[in-house]
Amino acid sequence: MKSLIIDKNDLRHNIKVIKDLAKLEILDDNGKKYKLIGVVKGNGYGLGLVEYSKFLIDNGIETLAVATVDEAIILRKSGIKEDILMLSSTSIEEDIKTLVENDIIITIGSIDATNAVLKISKDIDKKIRAHIKIDTGFGRYGFLYNDIKTIVQSIKKLSDISIEGIYSHFSLAYYKNDKWTIEQFNRFINVIESLKLNNIDIKTFHICNSPAFLNYPEMHLNCARIGSAFLGRVDAENNIGLKKIGQLKTNITEIKTVPKGYNIGYLNSYKTKKETKVAIIQVGYMDGFNITMNTDMFRFVDKLRGLSHSIKSFLKKACLKVTINDKKYDVIGKVGMYHMAIDITGSNIKVSDIVYLDVNPLHVDGKIRREYV
Repeated sequence: MKSLIIDKNDLRHNIKVIKDLAKLEILDDNGKKYKLIGVVKGNGYGLGLVEYSKFLIDNGIETLAVATVDEAIILRKSGIKEDILMLSSTSIEEDIKTLVENDIIITIGSIDATNAVLKISKDIDKKIRAHIKIDTGFGRYGFLYNDIKTIVQSIKKLSDISIEGIYSHFSLAYYKNDKWTIEQFNRFINVIESLKLNNIDIKTFHICNSPAFLNYPEMHLNCARIGSAFLGRVDAENNIGLKKIGQLKTNITEIKTVPKGYNIGYLNSYKTKKETKVAIIQVGYMDGFNITMNTDMFRFVDKLRGLSHSIKSFLKKACLKVTINDKKYDVIGKVGMYHMAIDITGSNIKVSDIVYLDVNPLHVDGKIRREYV
């Protein structure tokens, strides 16, 4: 039986580390404390949407954020009553109505979305809460940063809508001192200043995701959206003691001894150098082990960075290891879809012994049980 193990103490530690960094922020003019939004998209970054959301709430994260209507509704049906921000702007009236009826804070990022929200507001007896999304160069959701006239006109049209926040999203905050990230930030600040000149004062503004929160403390503003940093698996330098969350737990199903020069696994990529005791476990790449996310990179500098990362990853994969009885053992042969082999030569390991594998929870099959320990 396989399960994804989530160490509650380690997860609680990561949340505290991030909260401690946020406490360094100066309170605003209204004495409002810094806000952290817990992003729980992607099945709670693999930790289980409902379980992870409730854990964040129990540990002082009072606002959650999702990427789809389905995620938002699942959380409401699970009994969660805290604020939930829908990060995806939509002009689909049916979706907007569903979100509003379930007390979800919507995102408005276009003229079409503005008009759709205005139409819904006339037909529904609920206060609509919203954040405005600004596209500062990501090219996805949001009003274009330099179309101030449209932004101002749209917000003023929404006079009966509670505009509680305004935000943007970085595309390259994984690297420190990046000129493009600085440019995006400056564009966002210019939008905020332009709104103030037009007598529009929105109280909450945020642009930092997890990498930016760690790499650019000067850009924290008064709110940040934290996802991967809580898992200790953020694409940024981790020098603040974040712990990696997520281990696959399974059992050894078979043990055999094979002679020297014996093939292990697909493609004949591994042959034993001596008589070898082999353990078989029912975990493979379909379970999320040894999986990396493909990236499309176009800039030459990013290709170089990607190449460096790939070389490091290759070296790591060349000596994949698992943990059995508190000791590391090598994975041998190519990892299969649902199985792999482990060299346990010289050990007294037996069938049914527990095996732990380091995995990114985001890649772990959603059908595998999540176990908080």
